[in-house]
Amino acid sequence: LTVLGKAREFFQICDLEGKGFITRQDMQRLHPELPLSLEELEKVFVTLDADGNGSLTPKEFTTGFSEFGKHVSCIELYSYSILATSQSEGEAACPLKCKETISDDEDEEFQFSNLMDRLGAKKVLDDESDVKQLWLQLRKDEPHLLSNFEEFLVRIFSQLQEADNEKNELECALKKKIAAYDEEIQHLYEEMEQQIKKEKEQFLLKDTERFQSYSQELECKLLSKEQELEQLVQKQKRLEQQCTELLSGKEETKVENTKLKLTNQELLRDLERTSHELSLAQQQLQVLQEEASRLHEEKEV
Repeated sequence: LTVLGKAREFFQICDLEGKGFITRQDMQRLHPELPLSLEELEKVFVTLDADGNGSLTPKEFTTGFSEFGKHVSCIELYSYSILATSQSEGEAACPLKCKETISDDEDEEFQFSNLMDRLGAKKVLDDESDVKQLWLQLRKDEPHLLSNFEEFLVRIFSQLQEADNEKNELECALKKKIAAYDEEIQHLYEEMEQQIKKEKEQFLLKDTERFQSYSQELECKLLSKEQELEQLVQKQKRLEQQCTELLSGKEETKVENTKLKLTNQELLRDLERTSHELSLAQQQLQVLQEEASRLHEEKEV
């Protein structure tokens, strides 16, 4: 079995409840069965807890064990994991040793694959051929440098893993900031909607009040115009009545004028007749005066 497979098996042993993650309590619960003190278990947990959130995911657990060569405590814990899983399957105890003591009977392909699994290289490298060629060459020509090369690979992949963890943390922080920004934008949008709704209601209220005021003003003007119209109608009726009276008076005046004209004509005729009679009377008077004068003369004579 590879290191990755054993790490997963040990993770399942620690996660008895099937939560999907391991806490300090889950690991400390195995203290009586482990050759480690509580302080060493705490150190192992802190070493494996890359993001420091107080829990170990399967990824963190297996990644931490892939770098077990850097920490003795991890080696011991991993060795116990092999023993525990073997005993749970009814097999004899067979603790795994560190990479420098791998059995010579194992073939080179398995050893290199085991090394890459422990280093987590598959997550970083797309092509392992160059590293494999260099590793095989050192193993064949310079075996005393192989451990140094593997330590160098451990440091390199550890740094790459740390960089990947930092990238993940930055991505997580960025996602949180984006979520906070989106939440703030949503909050501002809701506030803006509330403000727009409030202003719209105020505008509608003002518009309604203005419409009611304008309607009342129009009603007052209409009432005033109706009163003026009623006054004009009354005035027209009075004028019509006066016109009727004037027409009636005109007819009467015309009749009176006609009567006066007739009376005037009669008076003219009477005046002419009287003038004629007066003329005749004057002639008679003159004749009488002449006779009186003649008589007077005769009397004197």
